[in-house]
Amino acid sequence: MSVRAPVKPSAFEAGETVELGRFKRARRAYGFDEVALVPGRVTINPEEVDSSFQLGTLRLAVPILAAAMDGVVDVRFAVEMGRLGGMAVLNLDGLQTRYADPTSVLQEIAEAPREHINALLQKVYQAPVREQLIGERITAVKRAQVPVGVSSVPAHASRRAGIVQEAGADCFVVQGTVLTARHVSRSYEQLSFEKLCASLSIPVVAGNCVDYDTALELMQTGIAAILVGVGPGAACTTRGVLGVGVPQVTATSDVAAARESWLHESGRRVQVITDGGMRVGGDIAKAFASGADAVMVGSIFAGTTDAAGGGYHWGMATPDPNLPRGTRIKVGRRGTLREVLLGPARVDDGTQNLVGALRSAMGVCGARDLREFQQTELVIAPAIQNEGKLFQQAQQVGMGT
Repeated sequence: MSVRAPVKPSAFEAGETVELGRFKRARRAYGFDEVALVPGRVTINPEEVDSSFQLGTLRLAVPILAAAMDGVVDVRFAVEMGRLGGMAVLNLDGLQTRYADPTSVLQEIAEAPREHINALLQKVYQAPVREQLIGERITAVKRAQVPVGVSSVPAHASRRAGIVQEAGADCFVVQGTVLTARHVSRSYEQLSFEKLCASLSIPVVAGNCVDYDTALELMQTGIAAILVGVGPGAACTTRGVLGVGVPQVTATSDVAAARESWLHESGRRVQVITDGGMRVGGDIAKAFASGADAVMVGSIFAGTTDAAGGGYHWGMATPDPNLPRGTRIKVGRRGTLREVLLGPARVDDGTQNLVGALRSAMGVCGARDLREFQQTELVIAPAIQNEGKLFQQAQQVGMGT
């Protein structure tokens, strides 16, 4: 299948916009509920498609990463995720690196009354990160001979890089609410992604980003992959608190266009990882069809019996002492990580056997691998969730859901 020609920035500037007022116009953006996949002219046995993901020299059979959330990833979860073919990302600014044994803290978070949760989160995250624990956590996962990624805020990334690589991490994620290649500050030095990438032999992943130009500039620094998504996570309130964000289908497509432009210009492909906003297998399939090479999932995994949060989930910016941009949500414990990733599914709502759903969607759309799946036709379909679902909707209302 031929590769689609790279889309130039001018194509975005010339795209259809609507007038918001005399001063401002805006481009329409789309989320997962507003689009649908068009079946292919040829269908393929789902067992014969290739859904693997390549990041540097690391090859994952499952193209899904577990988000660096404290309610999701601890050592035990990371080991199980790796054994199942994916990769978990450990939060180096989280509870696992602040407390030698965070069990009691996690329990306290799960049991706290709703009206006290933000104050509690701010308190428990005041404990300093202990760099010794960074190496210990990575080593503990690597003993199981599975891949693991780690995530750091930009301010501490350079200092932690050597520790992370020496301990054996498979990739280094530098993650902020919004990340750019050019950051202006008089009070502290900006992280140089060029220097960071040059100093490491493991892939550097940067995020988060939602637009073409910013993504292209980040790709030019030498990063191996980029995270797409500002505020779509189930526990994130960034879109409400700051008013910023772009729906994930449009954001993924725009960043994927930057990937194709950079590949055409440099011959080097930077992987696009859609991060957040996916609730069911169909959303994950739409993320790949929008241009993603892999996805990062949080809340779905938080609802597994393997997750660290005991049925609760909270965002990375929730404990911010000045401006929290997240909340604790109850996700319950609906199944094992194996059931959620690989099945067999015991429910019919798309929250289990995510890999099976992805491979089936690829087969229906006639895609032999993920790059072919990225060429799948999408249609704008605001009725896709409701069309013909009268009895399902009535049953949901009757159940109070």
